[in-house]
Amino acid sequence: MTALLYLLGVVVFAVAILASIGLHELGHMIPAKAFGGKVTQYFIGFGPTVWSKQVGETEYGVKAIPLGGYVKIVGMLPPGAEQLADEADVDEHGNQVLKVRKSNTGMFTQLISDARAAEWELVRPEDTERLFYKMAWWKKVIVMGGGPMVNIAIAFLIFAGVFATYGNPSDPTTELTISEVQGCVIPADENGRTCTEDEIATSPTPAYAAGLQKGDRFVSFNGTEISTWEQLQKLIRANDDGEATIVVERGGEQLTVATRTRVEPRFLQADDKEKTAVGFLGVSPETHPTKGGVFYTGGQMGHMTVEVVKSLATLPVKVWGVAKAIVGVEKRDPAGPVSIVGGGRLAGETAAHDEISSRDKVLSLLMLVAGFNFFIGMLNLVPLLPLDGGHIASALWEAVRRGRARLFRRPDPGYVDAAKLLPIAYVVASALLVMGLVLIVADIVVPVHLES
Repeated sequence: MTALLYLLGVVVFAVAILASIGLHELGHMIPAKAFGGKVTQYFIGFGPTVWSKQVGETEYGVKAIPLGGYVKIVGMLPPGAEQLADEADVDEHGNQVLKVRKSNTGMFTQLISDARAAEWELVRPEDTERLFYKMAWWKKVIVMGGGPMVNIAIAFLIFAGVFATYGNPSDPTTELTISEVQGCVIPADENGRTCTEDEIATSPTPAYAAGLQKGDRFVSFNGTEISTWEQLQKLIRANDDGEATIVVERGGEQLTVATRTRVEPRFLQADDKEKTAVGFLGVSPETHPTKGGVFYTGGQMGHMTVEVVKSLATLPVKVWGVAKAIVGVEKRDPAGPVSIVGGGRLAGETAAHDEISSRDKVLSLLMLVAGFNFFIGMLNLVPLLPLDGGHIASALWEAVRRGRARLFRRPDPGYVDAAKLLPIAYVVASALLVMGLVLIVADIVVPVHLES
């Protein structure tokens, strides 16, 4: 049964990601066709073709390696000056046809020339006014931005649904009600372990000694009325080892207890490296995921955006750390990046986990799919070719150039030649490929587990 649940989790995640890829590509194809562009291919996956069908001028299909997808929009690259013949050919209908020169010197020059040649092999005379590079800049932005925005929209819809019904597990609301009274004082470095009977007898926490119980709700501390857990925490920490008069609500009635807080070295924040000596009582609060609607979801995704941008900036360094984990130089960071393979393993472990309820399994899988979609969307908005953001940046730069030319009454500078950025695109694509392979290997050899 566990193996079947694991397989089910992997399959559900894989199908969800493939659906996301398909929708991403639709985000490019639909506006491209709406603006009159010619789309010759729509494929999910890479490598050998598994299945395809021609519908009108577009071939739809699936390829063998399900690690992405693409749509082929004719005329992405404009013709370069070096490509144009001194005299244009004319076909039988009197239309001019571009001729492509094959002789070029220099590695990058040859790469650019080859890319243009491959691009223009698909261009027919009747396609002249349907070429992508001839679209208005804002149309290019919509076409290229449509894909990543679909991923972000998928993430938003999932997050919004989860936050509105279940709540945000990453943003818990802390109540004044006690969820646990610690029996003994456990050093901060050993937090989480269970107290022994001897420890409870010889070193009880002030809360345990005072008789506080699970379910008690704090009303006041040393005469100060309590409204938030953060306020209570500050009062306790500032109390050192002084006397404490605490009023709690229990069973609908208020009860006053007296105790003395004690000084203990604690980590005040989750990422603190050093402990601070503060007043200590020995209770934990009840928490539950914060619920919110559309505006709450938007705010949370704003915070996520900041974190994803930081993650993208440090991605090469983190992947290098993963590479060292593969060869055993260091342990893998459980909070580090994972590939789609790693996501599938996490989905499988979530589905097969005995201690997670069915509802929480569904919610965890939804959050995993939403997280991957959000990251994929943000990654594709990075303004570097061959990512969608590189084409968006080129279109925006074209708008700036032409707008400035009109403002100062200068000649139209023409279309931005994205082909000149192809050397950068090859470097970026190679880097992404290497990082992807490293993460896939790591997710097989030294995977991140759910319990990590």
